[in-house]
Amino acid sequence: MRQKDDKIEIAANIKENKAYMEKRLGMDVSFDLGFREVIILKRKVHVYYLTGLCDSIIIQDLLKELVNLNDHESNSKKLPEIIENRLLHQQVESVKTMDESVDQVLSGLIVVFIDGERFAYVVDVRHYPGRTPEEPDTERVIRGSRDGYTENIIENTALTRRRLRDARLRHEMLKVGERSKTDVCVSYVKDIADEGLVHLIKKKIQDIEIDGISMADKTIEEFIIDRKWNPYPLVRYTERPDVAANHLLEGHVLILVDTSPSAIILPTTFFHHLQHAEEYRQAPAIGTFVRWIRFLAILASMYLLPLWLLFVLDPTILPKALAFIGPNEEGNIPITIQIVMAVIGIEFLRMAAIHTPTPLSTSMGLIAAVLIGQIAIDVGMFSPEVILYVSISAIGSYVTPSYELSVANKVVNIMMVIFTGLFGAIGFVIGITLHIMYLVNLKSIKTPYLWPFLPFNPKAMLQIIFRIPVPYSNSRPSIVHPKNNYRQPTKK
Repeated sequence: MRQKDDKIEIAANIKENKAYMEKRLGMDVSFDLGFREVIILKRKVHVYYLTGLCDSIIIQDLLKELVNLNDHESNSKKLPEIIENRLLHQQVESVKTMDESVDQVLSGLIVVFIDGERFAYVVDVRHYPGRTPEEPDTERVIRGSRDGYTENIIENTALTRRRLRDARLRHEMLKVGERSKTDVCVSYVKDIADEGLVHLIKKKIQDIEIDGISMADKTIEEFIIDRKWNPYPLVRYTERPDVAANHLLEGHVLILVDTSPSAIILPTTFFHHLQHAEEYRQAPAIGTFVRWIRFLAILASMYLLPLWLLFVLDPTILPKALAFIGPNEEGNIPITIQIVMAVIGIEFLRMAAIHTPTPLSTSMGLIAAVLIGQIAIDVGMFSPEVILYVSISAIGSYVTPSYELSVANKVVNIMMVIFTGLFGAIGFVIGITLHIMYLVNLKSIKTPYLWPFLPFNPKAMLQIIFRIPVPYSNSRPSIVHPKNNYRQPTKK
């Protein structure tokens, strides 16, 4: 075998290729690696495949076609051309290095070596095991499509293509991981997405040096976004193809990772995490109403508890009409500690619900709500008002469309409760100021996190506050620097 550019070329002697494949893949050890040798016109032909990732029926049909060549062909000099014509599949290409051959076998493709030839044919017969597309649990809608991304990257790109049948839609496939060789797809619309943004994202992915990305998209995110200890999500995840297609039309770039049902949307702002597909499945007036309710719930999840604690610590701030706010029974534990304990307790319940089988999770929730909560009040550990306001705050976090944002808001919520409990009104004001300043300084791929609020863009901010009817929303967000700013048909 010859070596060129650190890659071993395919040898003309098929025995050398077989020895390399056996050594590199461990074919005498791994049971799922398939090999078949057939004699065609007095020349050896080797077929390699991975049993768990290939459709066995297609392999049988291909082998049958190859063996039948002995009965219908006689020109052995043109054997490569004859075999290529008999590989009855829509995707057949040739490779010239052993490294490529090994990668293709491990990706679920068939590799065919011919004795005397310095190349191999690769047939794409991948058949990945997985589930059928179904509605994502975290992005359910009352009306709308019920399909969602799966762990199969081929299906995911097809679901996107089905909604965006544009010849300018691009799906560029990259591989990440020295050992895992995971497929990563960068999707964008060529005449909309900013070329600099696409180039930056592709370069960051190509520069990833790691042995494998078993955590799939989350690992990719941490390499692309230098977040360090920042709790706030700087990318948006979605499992809905309609949401992904809509962002492509706005000029965003998608990253799809094989084995993950989520698509990464770049770049994103704080307000992208507040949007939900349900708003666009209702009338504009209803969608605006739902959006305002959601905004109110998210504000409550961040600021309700520290604000109520401030009123408890300093009742003189309250007007007479709101004098009823505050605990009637303070209990045996300071209010600040009660709130922190109650928030942590709800997190215990949330984590337990995730790891509890579905038939038991409902019973666990009833026990926690009825028994634990009521007994904690009866013994004087918690005051009823603490349970009430902590519950409202928790509901607000569950209303948040983005799970990552809701968890980040919980961290901020606890920190502001501690600040307010230690320093009173000054701590509350300092906490809110630090929170806003922190969000202002965040950036996602050079995109201000609080855009269009800061820097202020009145037209874009109007579309955040109101659900504008689609016929009147004919411009793309300027923050992604789209090539074509207006959402109107153009000549191809």
